[in-house]
Amino acid sequence: MADLARLPRPLLTDAARPATIEISAINERGETVPTAIAGEHPLTLYLDKRELVTLMTLGGAPEALVIGWLRNQRMLASIDDIVSVQVDWEVNAAAITTHHGVADLDARMATRTVTTGCGQGTVFGDLMEDIERIRLPADARLTESALYAMLDVVRTHETIYKQAGAVHGCALFRGAELLYFVEDVGRHNAVDAIAGHMWLDGVDGGDKIFYTTGRLTSEMVIKAAQMGIPFLVSRSGLTQMGYDIARQVGITMIGRSQGKHYLLLTGMERFVRDGVAA
Repeated sequence: MADLARLPRPLLTDAARPATIEISAINERGETVPTAIAGEHPLTLYLDKRELVTLMTLGGAPEALVIGWLRNQRMLASIDDIVSVQVDWEVNAAAITTHHGVADLDARMATRTVTTGCGQGTVFGDLMEDIERIRLPADARLTESALYAMLDVVRTHETIYKQAGAVHGCALFRGAELLYFVEDVGRHNAVDAIAGHMWLDGVDGGDKIFYTTGRLTSEMVIKAAQMGIPFLVSRSGLTQMGYDIARQVGITMIGRSQGKHYLLLTGMERFVRDGVAA
């Protein structure tokens, strides 16, 4: 499916916060040195005036984060359900207004799974039932050369991590073309922000590759699958539940990816190595 521009978009603020602040630190020689540290801010989400959750975030793309969180929590079926997202850092709040509300909001919030997402991840609703309905494109392919080219783009990309550390990064690629790169204090926030950007821009996931610096947990696999993305790549390792769910939904998952090294973990049929299917 081709990427489509969507108009009109919801009414959004533009409330990005600075990614880093500078403090003074003392090094091993007793010298005072200026040091960049990552920002971290609480952001409480209100859906039609109903308090949902407080996210701890870098604040670099708060509107996209809110929209992606709603998408990945399956609170809303379409970007068209959203009238506006208004972020106000004076009260650390995001007010989401919808056209018709969420009829089963109480039921969704009554069932929640706390995930391994840096101690903050939560997935609402009947998780496994939703996973079983996901169908990813079987004919999508990722070549080894495209994987290496993508990893080289990641390696040379300027990041907050290089300045200050203390953040996770996620990226969306079409081949070696970088479409979005988001960093946040938690990898679950970064993936949600990319999901938000995709919804806002009408970007389909079927021919995309999702990259994360964090480990491949069940949460990361579930969110990639919900976004319709068949390829999930990480420089880190994986968990057992992440592995089991990736096999269940048919995601091609690649871990320990750095330079010319990788481990092909699941979905081998989609990966092409040196012109030969793995």
